[in-house]
Amino acid sequence: MNPIQGVGVALVTPFRPDGAVDYPALERLLAHTSPHVDFWVVHGTTGEAATTTRPEKNEIFDFVRKNNPRRLPLVYGLAWNDTRQLLELLEKTDYQGADAFLSAAPAYNKPSQEGLYRHFKALADAAPAPILLYNVPSRTACNMTAETTLRLAQHPNIIGIKEASGDLGQCLDILRHKPAHFQLLSGDDALTVPLISMGATGVIGVLPNAYPQIFSQMTHLALAGKYKEAAQKLYQIADILPLLFTEGNPTGIKAVLKLLNICETTVRLPLVEPTDKLLKQLEEKMKSL
Repeated sequence: MNPIQGVGVALVTPFRPDGAVDYPALERLLAHTSPHVDFWVVHGTTGEAATTTRPEKNEIFDFVRKNNPRRLPLVYGLAWNDTRQLLELLEKTDYQGADAFLSAAPAYNKPSQEGLYRHFKALADAAPAPILLYNVPSRTACNMTAETTLRLAQHPNIIGIKEASGDLGQCLDILRHKPAHFQLLSGDDALTVPLISMGATGVIGVLPNAYPQIFSQMTHLALAGKYKEAAQKLYQIADILPLLFTEGNPTGIKAVLKLLNICETTVRLPLVEPTDKLLKQLEEKMKSL
């Protein structure tokens, strides 16, 4: 059985005010989320993978691996917009303990669908652990179509996709025609319940960093077919979800975590820390949670 299903949290990387990785805060975050989520994702977008160094990435993943008393499955974010360099990076990565790799479509290049197919096929051919595709056109400027996803789904080392296109029709096409071993995970917190009702097997989310229990309840109610009850949980978090992204991710979720006394709001440029206005808005919405 594929262990990468249910609730995955795209872990933030806490930083101290001086910009260094804050390992005590990361330990607090792991302890906060571990009892409620089904797997952890390290070095995703929310973890500021774009601005952490290769030594930091190895150290952070090793720290997470060693502070995992429940032995949650670990997904390692690994992406690049140069296929050759990505394969070289794969050889240099300390991925011991990774149950899967999450790899976003190449950004900036805007490859054709054939280019996307060949990129991910080359990665899947070389990777020592299964691949989760990540389609996030709002960041990559390139949407991977359902046709390309289904073509890649035939590869035995590609086990699923984190779909963050926001296109329910595209997700439906994937879910209707995918092979049995291939799964679709929601890449949008707010679409978790509707996507599960269509056949998705879980989510890789941002809000579970802060509210893992209610998010897990919502997701598992939906997975059990209790959509009405799951929707009620979704309504509880609906007001806070848009605020997480108004000033960028992970700026919003780090602001929530600061208000929960888990980590600082420090992010690395070109991201900037939350405004006082956002902090006040979040604090007000958090009262209901």
